[in-house]
Amino acid sequence: MRTQDGKRLHATAQPRTRALLVGAEVASMKSPWSAPDSLRELALLAHTAGLEVVGSIFQRLDQPSPKFFIGPGKVKEVAELREQSNAGLVVFDDELSPSQTRNLEQELQVGVLDRTALILDIFAQHARTHEGRLQVELAQYHYLLPRLRRQWTHLERQAGTGGGTSAGGVVGLRGPGETQLEIDRRLIDRRIAWLKEQLADVHRHRELYRKRRRQSGVPVLALVGYTNAGKSTLLNALSGADVYAANQLFATLDPTTRQITLPGGQALLLTDTVGFIQKLPTQLVAAFRATLEEINEADLLLHVVDLTHPNAQEHAQTVETTLSELGVGKHPTLTVLNKVDKMEGVEAAAVSDIVADMGLPSDFVAVSAQQGWGLADLLTRIETTLAATMVTLEVLIPYQRNDLVSLWRERGIVEQEEYLNEGTHIHGRLPSELAAQFAPWQRGSRK
Repeated sequence: MRTQDGKRLHATAQPRTRALLVGAEVASMKSPWSAPDSLRELALLAHTAGLEVVGSIFQRLDQPSPKFFIGPGKVKEVAELREQSNAGLVVFDDELSPSQTRNLEQELQVGVLDRTALILDIFAQHARTHEGRLQVELAQYHYLLPRLRRQWTHLERQAGTGGGTSAGGVVGLRGPGETQLEIDRRLIDRRIAWLKEQLADVHRHRELYRKRRRQSGVPVLALVGYTNAGKSTLLNALSGADVYAANQLFATLDPTTRQITLPGGQALLLTDTVGFIQKLPTQLVAAFRATLEEINEADLLLHVVDLTHPNAQEHAQTVETTLSELGVGKHPTLTVLNKVDKMEGVEAAAVSDIVADMGLPSDFVAVSAQQGWGLADLLTRIETTLAATMVTLEVLIPYQRNDLVSLWRERGIVEQEEYLNEGTHIHGRLPSELAAQFAPWQRGSRK
């Protein structure tokens, strides 16, 4: 391309690294995912990370090979394909041990990444808040520490060789010295300790906020689901917020909370959380403590599933398994089937059949967060579900305490209200945390 005066224009954008993807279908791992499906997802991850995918290859195995993960014959095939495609990076669809990564790099003569490292790279790109960046860095160091390797790890001394020292005999600096690897490990250990202190401080501040939130009795809902299921779009649609939402994996890494109002006038808080993905080590998810705390604190989880995705069933299974592994699998959950606007020619009645075929929960609400379809039904279902967890009360509140009437209307459900000479008579439901405030004017209670 040239300018009007004939000068040649040169591209300034950095060319994308060409990447070859390698997968394995391991019988002993009993994954519901096929290798081709998993590799398609890995290609999306690679694209999100800024790589150019130039090819893929996979192998079916009974057990992973201790040396290469895949078999030695398949390693030779990968080497040939890498040369043919001129790939500058090979990305494996499973987590590799440090020795496997080292052996593969020696054989392939090119850099090797595993799925976990690729996801960590995406996390680093997408972390927007101070806490999010701290969490990503901590996760990166935990991943890096057992994988430290340098060209001089044959115990070459950093400080001195033979009988002398590099310090020239300065008092206090004599001695055998340390290997560079030992120094790296010590520095990373210090950095990890500092990151944990910073995150603990953030956690203390957040816990104070949560304590006030619990005392207010405002119900809390958490959106959970597979990455790119449309959780952020649903948050925006329900709350009128403008939270960043994109058609890409891991667009959201930091929990975002917004207030929404139910049809009966009750206010509640809705939190968007980081999406899950298959083959994501639990300890990596655990690094996102803020997300786990929001899920733990929630009165109700909204499990958002992209119904149009060909792997919707596997997505739902992955989310349920991950929640269970994290110890939050028994929370009350409502399944929200999203993106139904993309199901052209499918009648509403047929959705139930599709859900049954996929093995998804039969108790669901179908919506399109993008188009706003089904949101009224979803809000009604949320209201009904939350009402079942509340305490039923009947009170007579004196008129000088109209602040309590306002509180009930905002936080609870008013089923009957009348104005008497003595005050406002209300019958309805309240979060149990608020019941004590109404005890002096209570006429009767039942669950």
